[in-house]
Amino acid sequence: MPRHLLVVDDEPHIGLLLRPHLEDLGYRVSIARTLAEARTAIAARASPFDGLLLDLHLPDGSGLDLLRDLRAAPATRVLPVVVLTAEGADHVLAAVQGLGATLLTKPFSPTKLTARIAAMMGDA
Repeated sequence: MPRHLLVVDDEPHIGLLLRPHLEDLGYRVSIARTLAEARTAIAARASPFDGLLLDLHLPDGSGLDLLRDLRAAPATRVLPVVVLTAEGADHVLAAVQGLGATLLTKPFSPTKLTARIAAMMGDA
């Protein structure tokens, strides 16, 4: 069964760019544009997603809050997360890394993202 990734980003072009690229690599992809949509998608699944691509700046709050909540819940404590962000503040980047997420700054290349996802998921 293909691994299922949730992409949480409010920029429509990110999902439009990533979905076909990731699906070509064999992943199933769901997209959420807000924290509320992400929380609903995560809660609706009987089992956790296999991985999460997460933007920090969303229209209804910070992706960092979602990451903290995920790390606090036993079912998602070790969920692989790649944070996609244009954020440059050291304290924010340190918080992301302290929560065990992989960091990829925008703009990024699909090749670099693919390599990060493969490493995160333990795929060849």
